[in-house]
Amino acid sequence: MPHLTRTRAMTTAKSKLLIVEDDVIFANTLNRRLSKYGFDCVQVDNNNDALLACHRHTPDYILLDMKLAQENTLSIITPLRKLRPKSRIVLLTGFASIATAVEAIKLGADDYLSKPVDSQTLLATLKGSKASAIEVDNQSEQTLSAEQVEWQHIQQVLKANQGNISATARQLSMHRRTLQRKLQKRPQST
Repeated sequence: MPHLTRTRAMTTAKSKLLIVEDDVIFANTLNRRLSKYGFDCVQVDNNNDALLACHRHTPDYILLDMKLAQENTLSIITPLRKLRPKSRIVLLTGFASIATAVEAIKLGADDYLSKPVDSQTLLATLKGSKASAIEVDNQSEQTLSAEQVEWQHIQQVLKANQGNISATARQLSMHRRTLQRKLQKRPQST
């Protein structure tokens, strides 16, 4: 039985969104956040369930985490595109690289985002429009500078590695000393 969580937005939502994410807490956060903006969300945590949910729920938008436990969602982009040729597919990853972005687009993804991502950027990317065209509650969302986003990403990876600087530097493809310098320079809030 597939792990499937479905949330219907309070408004008369017409846009269906499939969230493919194995981090349950993050998936639930995305689900709640995007439901507030009128998406009817379905979330799954593996490739097989993603294909099944895509067939059953006919999403208008598909948000894919690139790495799911032992799976990689790059392998299902083409089948998802065949099932839903007009759906907008966005790859979301904490392991961003130019090579994977190019590969995802070649396979049929419409866009590619690096974690962490703010609601405004995520909404704009899903809708395929400029961020200024999306109305977002600016009181609850703060636009982050590139340095702040990088800092948050480093902190998440550091936490996942239980504070191990060497493991974090390897995962970020960064020299250990460079990482230590970045950790000493916390960016200021805007």
